Amino acid sequence: MTTRRLTVAQALVEFLAHQYTERDGRRRRLIAACWGIFGHGNVAGVGQALLESGDAMPYLQGRNEQAMVHAAVGFARHNDRLAAHAVTTSIGPGATNLVTGAALATVNRLPVLLLPGDTFATRPADPVLQQLEHPGAGDVSVNDCLRPVSRYFDRVVRPEALIPAALQAVRVLADPVETGAVTLALPQDVQAEAYDWPEEFFADRTWHVRRPAPDPAELAAAVEAVRAARRPLLIAGGGVHHSEAEDALRALADATGIPVASTQAGKGSLRHDHPADIGGIGHTGTAVADALAGSADLVIGVGTRYSDFTTASATLFAAPDVRFVNLNIAPYDAHKLAGLPLVADARTGLEALTGQLAGHRVPEAYESAYTAGKTQWEAAVDYAYSWRDDGDGRRPTQAQVIGALDAVVGDEDVVINAAGSLPGDLHKLWRARSRRQYHLEYGYSCMGYEIPAAIGVRLAAPDRPVWALVGDGTYLMMPTELVTAVQEGIAIKVILVQNHGYASIGGLSEAVGGERFGTAYRFRAADGTYTGEPLPVDLAANAASLGMSVLRPRTVLELRAALAEARAAEGPTCVYVETETADSVSGAPPAQAWWDVPVAETATRPAAVLAREEYERSAAARRRYLS
Repeated sequence: MTTRRLTVAQALVEFLAHQYTERDGRRRRLIAACWGIFGHGNVAGVGQALLESGDAMPYLQGRNEQAMVHAAVGFARHNDRLAAHAVTTSIGPGATNLVTGAALATVNRLPVLLLPGDTFATRPADPVLQQLEHPGAGDVSVNDCLRPVSRYFDRVVRPEALIPAALQAVRVLADPVETGAVTLALPQDVQAEAYDWPEEFFADRTWHVRRPAPDPAELAAAVEAVRAARRPLLIAGGGVHHSEAEDALRALADATGIPVASTQAGKGSLRHDHPADIGGIGHTGTAVADALAGSADLVIGVGTRYSDFTTASATLFAAPDVRFVNLNIAPYDAHKLAGLPLVADARTGLEALTGQLAGHRVPEAYESAYTAGKTQWEAAVDYAYSWRDDGDGRRPTQAQVIGALDAVVGDEDVVINAAGSLPGDLHKLWRARSRRQYHLEYGYSCMGYEIPAAIGVRLAAPDRPVWALVGDGTYLMMPTELVTAVQEGIAIKVILVQNHGYASIGGLSEAVGGERFGTAYRFRAADGTYTGEPLPVDLAANAASLGMSVLRPRTVLELRAALAEARAAEGPTCVYVETETADSVSGAPPAQAWWDVPVAETATRPAAVLAREEYERSAAARRRYLS
């Protein structure tokens, strides 16, 4: 047997450089690059191995470990989960900084390989710097925090253990059912240890990404349910995009007239101007989609996991006779809401449904009704976007900021957001033009995701304009990767919306009797509350200090010009716009469906008492879907 003597870290990097995915005859590299911040837990191991690898494993320098994971996730999502990045860190805080990003990746079923350094396997000195001692378990380290947020976790405590661990890690990364964050914890002494590796370990491996077809019995049951329905509604989730099933979905909608609503992850599955596209569903959905959901007798979920925002906390699907058909590659999701499971790849399953439904179409009256509802909602979007110039220099609403961007972008642009009040406005208002234009991370809704994810998307699609929409609260969480964009010349476009606080949580706080407590960025007033003057922070100056080119429009007309300038810019550019303050409305239509956030059962303040009464009225509509 031919062997090669390498360190564990060198062997791992070499192994990863030879892993590929293949779907529909297209082969691509699975681990395209490795992000890293180095410390004593990885600098002499994985760091040295990356240095030796040269171009075989490209290295990307980050500023924050969590942000590096976000960038990797953005890259993987734009590559339809068929290509990913690795992330290496030192031990201690470097490793624990991965936890939030790992949770985000796993919640969203997106692949990322995490390679945190770990304490010594041989324990020559105990404890080492940054080691957390656990008096009841000597084999526990802070990396164990990554177990519950990883789809696969292993600690490589001997060189030869790398072979099965690495193969299992890649298997999970490439599996559309299992994928998410994968963690290989690497003790720092083991990383540097040499071993004679079989050459077969470094051979090219291609992992076929399957497209399983539906079981005939499940398909027959689903077809029967669709043919029997008078008011069917299809919900497109992120699985439509991951499977590249948009054409198959459009063919089904064209043939049957079934209206299509979308989750945050599924928006853009149909173009906004397709006759069957009725926009977002759930708490942040459109009026037409939520009205149809309330009366639907059959809900066809495609690639969705039915989060509480989608179901309006189990209040949206209100028809007594409502049934569910769930087309999903993951059996876990296909069986939700007591639905008829259709376990299959989204594209394969949709094509099978279309074939079996030949000649079937929804009633003409139903099609006319949702078409009218779509037209009415489009008028509401036009009004929210509209700008009435009274010459008074008023700041734009958040909806008008979105409308100004809508007027500037083309089909190829990508719009990224994750947290705050922007996701709700975007879900209701944005007119998605292409399959990967709308990039909302709303499974974990993580503040700080947008800027690093934009970098990841731009690395995946260097010819597409990529926009990160960021509120001031999110910006203050994680602006660090602007430095990375400047360093690498990655021409992301950042729209920095300044509204002086946590606008989304401020609105929620008011709705649940919290009276916007602790949600505004203001000085303390005499009564001790944060209700004084807005803080005199200059986030535009901050972005400029990190190397960004910064534009400061004041009105919507100036904003449109600034956005056009940013879109044409060859380098990373920030458009800073001050909107209405955090205690003002965004300008978008209000929520069309409920969301369950429990309200204090006992309280002395009138706002909380009234909020509890409203909560109990809304909560009474919750139901269990059991048959």
